[in-house]
Amino acid sequence: MSDSDSPRVTRLLPDAVHQAVRPGTAVVRLETTHDRQGVLDGAWWPRSRDIAAELPGLITALTEYLGPITRVGLDAGAWEELPTRMTIDDRVVHIDSSPIGDDTVLVTRGGQDLFSLLVVPPHATPDAARAAMAEAVRADSVTQAEQILIDTGTERESGRHGTPERPR
Repeated sequence: MSDSDSPRVTRLLPDAVHQAVRPGTAVVRLETTHDRQGVLDGAWWPRSRDIAAELPGLITALTEYLGPITRVGLDAGAWEELPTRMTIDDRVVHIDSSPIGDDTVLVTRGGQDLFSLLVVPPHATPDAARAAMAEAVRADSVTQAEQILIDTGTERESGRHGTPERPR
């Protein structure tokens, strides 16, 4: 079975970020610090910018560890055709979108418990993605998502939805 034939499973690797990671992987620090000094709670490396294909795996994996996810906040410019809600595992997940361009996804559990995940662009190399994800899960990291991507060479490609702009 080739990689493209393998099931689309989002795996949580809270203590194993230095293992081989592939697109479709989420790394989440589930035990947040009491003072929440870190800017991010984890990272997600989707395979594409198709939210309908990518979000169900992330939500299913997070729900197993965090409980029901009620809301997701996404950057409108980074994804193709964002709906306002999706039914995932027989639960409605509300999707908020705004043109914030901050390279994160905000996940809400319950009423107000918020987790912020770095979104590693699908085009990132495995080494760059691993480095970005490792920085995102460091409990004491105060580096913003955009700067992590710049520092690791994984910043968003120019153009809408991560597709390169064509020369004029």
